Amino acid sequence: MEYGLLLLRLAVGLLFAGHGAQKLFGWFGGGGRQGTAGFFSSLGYRMPAVMAIVAGLSELGGGLLLATGFLTPLAAFLLATVMLNAIATVVWPKGYLGGYELELTLLVVAVALVATGPGELSLDDAFGWADDITGVAWASLVLAAAIVASLITTTLGRAQADLDEIPG
Repeated sequence: MEYGLLLLRLAVGLLFAGHGAQKLFGWFGGGGRQGTAGFFSSLGYRMPAVMAIVAGLSELGGGLLLATGFLTPLAAFLLATVMLNAIATVVWPKGYLGGYELELTLLVVAVALVATGPGELSLDDAFGWADDITGVAWASLVLAAAIVASLITTTLGRAQADLDEIPG
């Protein structure tokens, strides 16, 4: 079981870290901060350059934390928030299959690792606090906090529609 948890953390964590590096540095064919800011601008975010950095740091930092099993609840919160934002602002209209199934799966994996714990082959376990910061209550707290953070960034963080453009 320990090697399975390690493999899961490494695969998902490094995937997220790679996406963060795309956003921040333009690595792996990414747009870098400027390209990512343009993307966030197209989604209606008020401060797209800030959102590009926040999203990039959340993915890079959260991915590395998850991969190493260090501060697993914080890692899951960062990653779940990014995935909820992606679902809400980008892929929701496409539906489940062909739309948001990947983002939802990655979100569930991150939260599930809080529920189960990162395993014995993790920094959380090496520091002796893995049992203190994992379990269903912690996973529920992480998910609730990510939902709140996502609601704030996808509503207050985005420009309001011009009332003259609303029909009726």
